Amino acid sequence: MIISRTLTRTSTLLLRTMASNVEQAKDAAAERAVRDHVYDGCRLGVGSGSTVVYAVKHLSVLVKKAGFKVTCVPTSFQARQLIIENGLHLSDLSQTPELDVVIDGADECDTSLNLIKGGGGCQLQEKIVAACGKKMVVIADYRKKSKELGDQWKKGIPIEVVPMAYVPVMNKLRSYGLEPVLRMAQNKAGPVVTDNSNFVIDAKFTEPHNWDVLETKLSRTPGIVETGLFVGYASVAYFGMENGSVSELHKPVL
Repeated sequence: MIISRTLTRTSTLLLRTMASNVEQAKDAAAERAVRDHVYDGCRLGVGSGSTVVYAVKHLSVLVKKAGFKVTCVPTSFQARQLIIENGLHLSDLSQTPELDVVIDGADECDTSLNLIKGGGGCQLQEKIVAACGKKMVVIADYRKKSKELGDQWKKGIPIEVVPMAYVPVMNKLRSYGLEPVLRMAQNKAGPVVTDNSNFVIDAKFTEPHNWDVLETKLSRTPGIVETGLFVGYASVAYFGMENGSVSELHKPVL
């Protein structure tokens, strides 16, 4: 009984330490990205996810201390609320259609800076904003860094679909060698519904693909609105590491 309680306490402490390391890694990556890429007059795309929370925190400090004027365009409802809550200048693509920098997270990033995004269901707006930026900067913790997509992220490629088309789209995905699963909501009955009133299919895969070819094939499939595959978007990625350092990965020079 005493041994069991000791093991439980040890496991709990270990999990807390691991969680603390992950959050510190996210914070370190976000701080470096903001420091290196945000400047006075910057038109900034603000991504979604847990690491972006730290980026907005550091951005708010920079704006207040340095007096920078930064215009922020969000990729989701979450990002919009973060911008407002931190007293930053909120805009949108109708007012600010061209962005200097986009800072966003990723569910996974390979050595060629191919990304899987959309674990939070924001892939459509994230990709639209990323496409409007001159430069996309990725921030993540060490768990998101992979040699190949799929090494770490096992939930598949998030694919946003028109609700009426989800069954035929799932059939198509199977013909592409993928294993589609309709994402179900946790706190309501039925599927997840995105900010754009669409469904999300998570397309699992067991081996690497030619991601550029696959993305093109998916984008040409009727009913698919957008995918969480980001091929050729990122310019640099910052990974917060377990030891407190930050690892940088730059786009390969062709």
